[in-house]
Amino acid sequence: MGDWRGYAGVAMPSCTATDELHLARAIELARRGGGTVRPNPVVGAVIARDGEVLGEGWHQEYGGAHAEVNAIEACGLADLGGATLYVSLEPCCHEGKTPPCTDAILQAGIGRVVIASDDPTEKASGRGLGILRDEGVEVVMADGELATTARLLNQAFRKHSRVGRPWVLFKSAMTLDGKVATRSGDSKWISGEDSRDLAHRWRASVDAVVVGIGTALADDPQLTARPEGLPAEPHAQPRRVVFDSLARLPPSSQLVAAAAEIPLTMVVSRAAARADTDALEAAGVQVIVATGENEPARVRSALDQLGTMGVASVLLEGGPHLAGAFLDAGEIDELRLFLAPLLLGGSAARDPLEGEGVERISEAVRALSFDCESVGGDLLISARLREW
Repeated sequence: MGDWRGYAGVAMPSCTATDELHLARAIELARRGGGTVRPNPVVGAVIARDGEVLGEGWHQEYGGAHAEVNAIEACGLADLGGATLYVSLEPCCHEGKTPPCTDAILQAGIGRVVIASDDPTEKASGRGLGILRDEGVEVVMADGELATTARLLNQAFRKHSRVGRPWVLFKSAMTLDGKVATRSGDSKWISGEDSRDLAHRWRASVDAVVVGIGTALADDPQLTARPEGLPAEPHAQPRRVVFDSLARLPPSSQLVAAAAEIPLTMVVSRAAARADTDALEAAGVQVIVATGENEPARVRSALDQLGTMGVASVLLEGGPHLAGAFLDAGEIDELRLFLAPLLLGGSAARDPLEGEGVERISEAVRALSFDCESVGGDLLISARLREW
């Protein structure tokens, strides 16, 4: 297998200032594919020569032409000899729903390719770069901030490709004193309308939404994506996943009632009664059994199975018990917390994360980066815990 950092032990040349300018544009174009190309990664491409942009493209829909091909087609009848292709992700070299992009690059006569990030899948991962260099194409791999930005665009794709489990985004809304529910369990509504609409947009951007049985029983939620101004179409909805070790979710719940239209998966343990799981399956619910000696192990078991089903990204919405188990399992990759201008008080009020936690501050999970922004009357705190 090739190495994207070099080829046959030879270091790749560095990017120029012009390269960085066009590569930043390719990354900007890649963002346009968000929400329409899953499970494929988002990719953008620019073709330029002597400072002039000849064509641009991005991967627009799953199963459609890739960014490189769209950029080549956008060049029309222009001679691409001596042109440079700038692409946000390593070009594919395998036959899938479309022919290999390396073939298209070679057929177009492009002599130089500048790439922002590698493709970690086994069928790619340096292979395309080796093919291009063997055919005399100069290959340049970016590093630094541009490379990081390009990798962050496709975290779900990268994690799923590397370990087979979905990327996990944990979302919660809490008060100024760090509480997500009162001592009686009331949590509607801590965050404001703008925050809730944004959360619905996040639902629409992932493959699955995950909650625990406590949340499912207390709220009887739909867990559908219903962003303001956009219809809640069944085919565009994420899979709903409920962690319910004893299969207690009643057939009369909204989740089960919609299972025929929007996929619903129940994650149970071996302790679940067969009669209860049979009743759920008869109602159209998929039941998977998570195994392991403790809750974190069962979280990883469930994520492994979801990953095998093609689920590459999930939005974890709690509650606190399940969120704590995900944290203990090391399976929260990013978190987004809405901080509302409210105070609850009370030692029995719920925290956003429970579970075992750590014993010492030195063992705490430290965010790689974090950011804050205002959303309506709330403050949104985003933190990236892992990079893939």
